[in-house]
Amino acid sequence: MSFTKTSNRSFQSAALRTISIEIEAVSALKSRIDNTFDSICELILKLDGRVIVTGMGKSGHIASKIAATLASTGTPAFFVHPAEALHGDMGMITKSDCIIALSNSGGTEEILAMLPTVKRLGCPLISLTGNNTSTLAQNSDMHLDVSVEAEACPLALAPTSSTTTAMVLGDALAIALLEARGFTEEDFAMSHPGGVLGRKLILKVADIMHTGDAIPIVKSGANLAESLMEITQKGLGMTTIVNSNDTLLGVFTDGDLRRALSSFPNFHSVLIDSVMSQNGISVKRSMLAAEATRIMEENKISSLVVTDSNKKVEGVLHLMELLRSGMA
Repeated sequence: MSFTKTSNRSFQSAALRTISIEIEAVSALKSRIDNTFDSICELILKLDGRVIVTGMGKSGHIASKIAATLASTGTPAFFVHPAEALHGDMGMITKSDCIIALSNSGGTEEILAMLPTVKRLGCPLISLTGNNTSTLAQNSDMHLDVSVEAEACPLALAPTSSTTTAMVLGDALAIALLEARGFTEEDFAMSHPGGVLGRKLILKVADIMHTGDAIPIVKSGANLAESLMEITQKGLGMTTIVNSNDTLLGVFTDGDLRRALSSFPNFHSVLIDSVMSQNGISVKRSMLAAEATRIMEENKISSLVVTDSNKKVEGVLHLMELLRSGMA
């Protein structure tokens, strides 16, 4: 294959031309958003099953992306490759599902070969094609027109504008359904538990705090030496101080220890009550870990005491746990 030398300006011209053609193709979609679009949204909202999205070649890549977007925004969906469907994967589809089929020509053989089984199942069939009179469009229960005036490819061979319009219409469908469902940030996080956003929206203090025997805790009246032993054993750089009912009275940290040693050289005789920071900052176990991180940052501290509504100590949250969880 030979390449014709071209100027940087030609590169830029090709890029700008491509963008302009695709913008025009997407803009043309606005006039096609009508009652059919409403009917498709209403059908999907009432589904007992899932949305099955299918397509071959470049349309298949777009179909896969549409399925992923639907699934992550509250509409159960997955992609089925039409060739694989003809060799067993039709078994993944039930009569409670609906199918969205993408084909620019509307005549993709593998998709058309699925039609008899789809019809027998009785699944609603929605098609996105660039040809309203195509076999796929004519055999669909509902059809969305994604035709384009021109592909951005100067040879009119590589799917460009047509795949862009299909993807944009898929996004429009997903967002319309998201809004209709009242989908929230918390709902989104449940679909993305491995992502940073997901962790920020669902990870609670209770999920990562130290509890039980791992909590550094001493009783009121303990001496400084006992408290230092508790700090060392628990390894969190602090200890809580509680009364006989385990109600939080204060905290004592490594920083407090340094200040105490400079003031009381004979620390064995010093009671913890006289050198602790009274009460201290405490949070509830139901607080989002992201909010706890903000409190630590604003107060320049490395740990928070977790208490119940009666100020009884339930745990300790340390900065290291927030770092391990990706919150800090």
